[in-house]
Amino acid sequence: MKIAAEDLAAHLIASPLPAYLVSGDEPLLVSEVVDAIRARARTADFVERKVFFIERANAVWDEVSQEAQALSLFASNRIVEIRMPGGKPGVAGAAALLRLIESAGTDFLLLIVTGQLEREVQSAEWVQALQLRGAYVPIRSVERSRLPHWLRSRFAAAGLTPDDEAIALLAERSEGNLLAAKQEIDKLALLQPGSSVTAAEVAASSADSARFDPFQLVDAVRGSDAARALRILGGLKAEGAEVPWILWHLIREIRMPQARAAGSARPPVARLSARASRADRMAKGLAQGDCWDELALLVVEMTGRRTLSLLRTISYASMPTSTP
Repeated sequence: MKIAAEDLAAHLIASPLPAYLVSGDEPLLVSEVVDAIRARARTADFVERKVFFIERANAVWDEVSQEAQALSLFASNRIVEIRMPGGKPGVAGAAALLRLIESAGTDFLLLIVTGQLEREVQSAEWVQALQLRGAYVPIRSVERSRLPHWLRSRFAAAGLTPDDEAIALLAERSEGNLLAAKQEIDKLALLQPGSSVTAAEVAASSADSARFDPFQLVDAVRGSDAARALRILGGLKAEGAEVPWILWHLIREIRMPQARAAGSARPPVARLSARASRADRMAKGLAQGDCWDELALLVVEMTGRRTLSLLRTISYASMPTSTP
């Protein structure tokens, strides 16, 4: 069966199933689901835990199978946890997982934890077999539009009542980093339990912990949100992102047919491509200038805004000037 993360608590009221697969790229949400499954398994006398880390498809799966099933006569029931970030066990691994899934439930509970599974992997035989004997719990990231609602529910669980400005500020400061948001809420709950929370209190308590990637930058550009695009670019710079990696995504966006038809406000493709090329040469030391300044000008122009008028109201100088 497939179970949504929000329905897991109700599912775990009953006896745990023989096997579980938890997949997702949001560390906090994955960790919370896995912890809940482990806790329920312990109450069902699965008191020991054996963990295997599978970093590559050609891992020695026979050894994993043998060790997982080598239970002594007096051994306690255990959780056999397989952590496989890539989610692709390979041919030998898939066969080993099928054997483990089939034998799980008597002496051990099988718990497989992976990153986000690609569509083709979700239809793999071992995934289908696991859903017949156990449960697949896919974890979806919290989209930016849903982040305020998620934060409000977390505040409520901590016994706090935030105002709208507090929610908006923490959403901005923690975008892409739910763990940091949870830590800030926990901190506020310790400092002022059972009280209301204002934006000033969030500002005093929290640092800017947002994490960004080029996909978010492209989304901001497509949405003509120049201020957010600059903030994401600043975050990428602070995190030490490589300029060629960012440029690859931006150039791809420039060349997409739907982007070219997005509206007359955006400069011609040749002009944007020329600016991207200058940023690339600057990053490689083949041209004078700051590649990050050039990137800032590029993303602003891609939003369809006039560069000079926008930079009078949005300070690019607030972007970090050095990589930590």
